[in-house]
Amino acid sequence: MTSGRIGTGTRATRALGAAAVALFGFLLVFGLVNSPADAVQRDSVRILYLHVPSAEMAYVAFAVAAVCSAAYLWRRTRSAAWDRVANASVELGVVFTGLTLATGMMWGRISWGVYWDWADARLVSTLLLFIMFAGYLAVRRLDGSDDQRARRSAVVALVAILDVPLVHFSVQWFQTTHPRSSLDSAGAIDGTFRFLHFVGITTFLLGYVWLMLHRNRVAMLEERVAGQDLAVAIAERQREGVAG
Repeated sequence: MTSGRIGTGTRATRALGAAAVALFGFLLVFGLVNSPADAVQRDSVRILYLHVPSAEMAYVAFAVAAVCSAAYLWRRTRSAAWDRVANASVELGVVFTGLTLATGMMWGRISWGVYWDWADARLVSTLLLFIMFAGYLAVRRLDGSDDQRARRSAVVALVAILDVPLVHFSVQWFQTTHPRSSLDSAGAIDGTFRFLHFVGITTFLLGYVWLMLHRNRVAMLEERVAGQDLAVAIAERQREGVAG
């Protein structure tokens, strides 16, 4: 850039971001306002247009983090790039899971009369997923070398990902209040509902990719700055040694 500032965006990422924002605006206006009410759930079905895609993207984000963590732990593929992507994906996955919990609580208050039911396996397992990957982010801030933090975080990610099948299949394995499929719990899902579900998935996926690119770029810049600071510190120590 002419100002000397280093940005994290390119023409491609700006186009990707614009598409994600435009689709999100369409989803909010048409899905939450103009779409028809469901015969069974009435207006509460509109919450599902945010709830379901956010849950599905949380699965995707955590799966990406687990794959990258495994790649980092394997000696033949170990690279700081895997660790960067895993960290960025977990950060976004935690956001998606938080949105899933928030929208699920709103839907539950309308449909069940309560925001939370501790006896529901889907709710509890989703909360556990949120806590475990939030713990991943906490582990990354513990003292140690970059490699030590990356190794510890990778192990946490591989343990936490085991909760994803539990969340997904909890409605089949346990007696739960939560319906087996949020969208299929509506009366007759017509083309409008399926279309908006597709728009939601596409919107959240574009947003995930867009934010991942930016977060990974920020992490690379942070590593570069840290490396420059270390080089300066070493040079200063060497000068002190010569002066002494």
